[in-house]
Amino acid sequence: MLVVMDKNATPAQVEAVVAKVESLGFAAQPMPGGERVAVAILRNPGPVDPSLFLDMPGVLQAIPVTRPYKLVSREVKREDTILHLADGVELGRGRFVVMAGPCAVESEIQALTIAARVKASGAQVFRGGAYKPRTSPYSYQGLGKAGLKILQKVRQETGLLIVTEAVDHDSLKLVAEYADIIQIGARNMQNFTLLRRAGQLGKPVLLKRGMYATLEEWFMAAEYIMAEGNPQVVLCERGVRAIGEHARNLLDLATVPAVRRESHLPIMVDPSHAAGRRDLVSPLARAAVAAGCDGLLIEVHHEPEKAMSDGAQSLYPDQFDQLMRDIQTLRPGGWN
Repeated sequence: MLVVMDKNATPAQVEAVVAKVESLGFAAQPMPGGERVAVAILRNPGPVDPSLFLDMPGVLQAIPVTRPYKLVSREVKREDTILHLADGVELGRGRFVVMAGPCAVESEIQALTIAARVKASGAQVFRGGAYKPRTSPYSYQGLGKAGLKILQKVRQETGLLIVTEAVDHDSLKLVAEYADIIQIGARNMQNFTLLRRAGQLGKPVLLKRGMYATLEEWFMAAEYIMAEGNPQVVLCERGVRAIGEHARNLLDLATVPAVRRESHLPIMVDPSHAAGRRDLVSPLARAAVAAGCDGLLIEVHHEPEKAMSDGAQSLYPDQFDQLMRDIQTLRPGGWN
């Protein structure tokens, strides 16, 4: 249930509703909106009687929420969420963000070289893995903390924000110290203890869709993060398991309008991991922009033939520069 407060409701009246919810043995989470505050009732095993709240001062209405993913649902919050990232960068509700960089951080020179190029092309966030969950135990696993320190230097020298993946509880603590945005990858989408810990840190979280996950399962994963009091979640479609050999994964662009219909959260698209091939990345990226996504996650490498991981799907800097010009054409308003 969602208890909607009058636009003139006082903080004390909101707190009274929260206290009432908690006295019933449920959890309450205030959700500020454009004009008014609403209080979401969580962890209730069944329907809640709206009459318990309708007579309370400052309460406008009590609305049943039919979706199991309450905080993620547009039933709870009708206006699109805007994520206020560091340094004035905003994501969502028309604010378009491009995150670009190598699959993995390999060296300081490599990271700084690529960062300078993607920034010059218009990217606002540098992506690069310090920890790499790989299918093979013999594949490159990343530089770990040393990679995070390189990302910190990229931040200091270029001003680009940093997004990087946390793969377990230990790496999560370190990533939170160095990154502006914590990425939870497809393999960890249903690592519920990791999702809870990420929610408790209070930093923006980029949550990738699992390769076999339904939309509801993806939303419920986001709910784990938001239920810990962190509303700063961005969803990222990166492709589901494909049938055939033409691409690594199937980029499910139907999720973009579907997410917009069902949720208020921003939706990004990662065409690089979906494609697995450089020649498919830009066409899929343009299609994602046309579908209405809030941003892109693109892999870029200045020497992809020497990359330690995923070089085959990494754009050359000149290709990325052309893609950014294409995006300007598709989105005349540009981005942040």
